[in-house]
Amino acid sequence: MNFLKGSNWYKMVMFSCLFFAGRSQVKAQQNIQFSQYIFNTMSVNPAYAGYKEEWFAQMALRNQWVGLPGAPKTGQVSIDGILDPQTTKHGVGLQITSDQLGAQSSTSITLNYAYRLQLDAADTRRLSFGLGVGVAQYSINGSELTTVDGSDQAVPAGNSSNLVPDFRAGIYYTTPYWYIGLSALNLLNNSNAVNDYRLNNSAYSDDIVQTRHVYFIAGALANVSPDLRLRPSIMIREDFLGPTNADFNLMAIFSDRIWFGAGYRTSLKLFKKEYENTDVSSQAAIIGIAQFYVNERFRIGYSYDYAVSKLQGYQSGTHELTVGIAFGKAPKASICPRVF
Repeated sequence: MNFLKGSNWYKMVMFSCLFFAGRSQVKAQQNIQFSQYIFNTMSVNPAYAGYKEEWFAQMALRNQWVGLPGAPKTGQVSIDGILDPQTTKHGVGLQITSDQLGAQSSTSITLNYAYRLQLDAADTRRLSFGLGVGVAQYSINGSELTTVDGSDQAVPAGNSSNLVPDFRAGIYYTTPYWYIGLSALNLLNNSNAVNDYRLNNSAYSDDIVQTRHVYFIAGALANVSPDLRLRPSIMIREDFLGPTNADFNLMAIFSDRIWFGAGYRTSLKLFKKEYENTDVSSQAAIIGIAQFYVNERFRIGYSYDYAVSKLQGYQSGTHELTVGIAFGKAPKASICPRVF
């Protein structure tokens, strides 16, 4: 493939992002990431829908690698809740996401459903099975890209976009003091349904696809004192093409109202992949996170990512803001506040 012209930092950023997304499809896209995934678990696991047992709306804005033209910008709004307040067995959620990365952009809408099994009489343990269906539009503006020889067939002459169905599934187990979840997103990628759509639609570009992702999440809650809790968590993300990404976080919760914490994002070598034969560096970052409950139903969160990779000298960090509000009937009392 031909590399993009321009300064060294632009080539490094664009190539790294596009390469991780898919080595054979130059313009493939990888799933978005949020440093505050711990406050927005439904974005990676549909089985989380309705977990809070009340209606909850959230907005998230992420401005990645500030100072680099074409760096990722992501926005997401979501709402989830339960359909049956008495038994709380059926959770639903809706997500709308927009993502921009240089010449690439995507917009998706996903409807999630979770069936929540009560595992004990006190209802302190739940096992949820989730499904998500939706549609995503992936676009690329070839006029914003310049190739070395000016005739790379992988780059469209103008705008190219695809409307692709999406399917996801997950499982989520929770107790008042720990949780674990496993999910898979973009399951229809390379499926017969999508391949048939490509063959029958001349406007479809094979270069614009979304890779399948598997997410493993886990976390716990430790009561240190009546006014202090500790909440460690981990998320591992695998797309089977680029590096295996892992986020490690630790939050301190003061009086169930103020949250302060830190995280570390790194790449893991769990098994051999073709990308390891190329000069693609890790996207490691140190993360600072804060969340404040204005009142029992309204919260604001902020996080800052400091890159500790080769991108460190070319950008001034990543900012992420989240705002959440609960409404409707308050959830029934439990041993601990719902901090997961």
